[in-house]
Amino acid sequence: MSNQISSPVVDASGKTRLRDSLERAKRGDGPSIGQWIEFPGYTLARTVGPLGQDWVLIDCEHGNIDDNDMYLQVGAIASSGCSPIVRIPSSEPWMMKRVLDAGAHAIMVPMCETKEQAEAIVRACKYPSNTWTKGIRGAGAMFASANFNQNGREYLLSANDNVMICVQIESRKAVENVEEIANVDGIDMLFIGPNDLASSMGYVAFDHSSIPEVQEASKRILKATLDAGKYAGHFALNAEAAAKRYEQGFHFVNCGADIVALTAWMSNEMSTLKALIQSKNEAEPKSENAGIETQQGYN
Repeated sequence: MSNQISSPVVDASGKTRLRDSLERAKRGDGPSIGQWIEFPGYTLARTVGPLGQDWVLIDCEHGNIDDNDMYLQVGAIASSGCSPIVRIPSSEPWMMKRVLDAGAHAIMVPMCETKEQAEAIVRACKYPSNTWTKGIRGAGAMFASANFNQNGREYLLSANDNVMICVQIESRKAVENVEEIANVDGIDMLFIGPNDLASSMGYVAFDHSSIPEVQEASKRILKATLDAGKYAGHFALNAEAAAKRYEQGFHFVNCGADIVALTAWMSNEMSTLKALIQSKNEAEPKSENAGIETQQGYN
């Protein structure tokens, strides 16, 4: 475990640690690795931030995290030296604006199913410019620049290049349109949501890894993403799953989540404690007079 604090950006242009790690992954020099946060709290984010990953994702879709907590956690993660990413609940432009103005290095948008949806997401995340003439993002990011080691003007001029846009492919319809989605200009990464993908195909979500149809769909998503020259991501519950996805060609993988770590560790310790007590009791059975001796001791 590391507690060393470094900058969340890697050069004077505001290039983020996230982008640098993805470029590293594309070269084959190791995955862009991160952690998932489902619980609210500045101190939680500040604790997870410096553990050695490239990024931490704040889950505002399924996690217990509201707008205020999102702002606090984005700042905590950036100040810990890694890139803050936020997954929003839905593809609403106002949600994207809040996340980007908070200073997120990337935004993840769930349930993108068509090229038109992807194009609308890009428009909402880009400032109007000569390159992005259809961008509609409002120029009021008063807090974002600090997370890029920039002043307000520098951020305004570079955010379109520095902030990354990730869409989730997690339905049968999305898979059918994945080649078009992957080729939308401005989309940087496609991320597979395996639970929803399995559900959309009529299976139990948690069985996705053992369902051939879901795995074939994942292969198609990965191929379409790589063919388009974009970054590919996949959810992983642990180190073994993350390593497997990287070997398959995915660039961006998490290594679990706070709720996974908490429940797994506590459950394991409870089971271990019960087993230790049971083993001790079996090895040292109580004598027949134990109860009498105990009672006499209190007299």
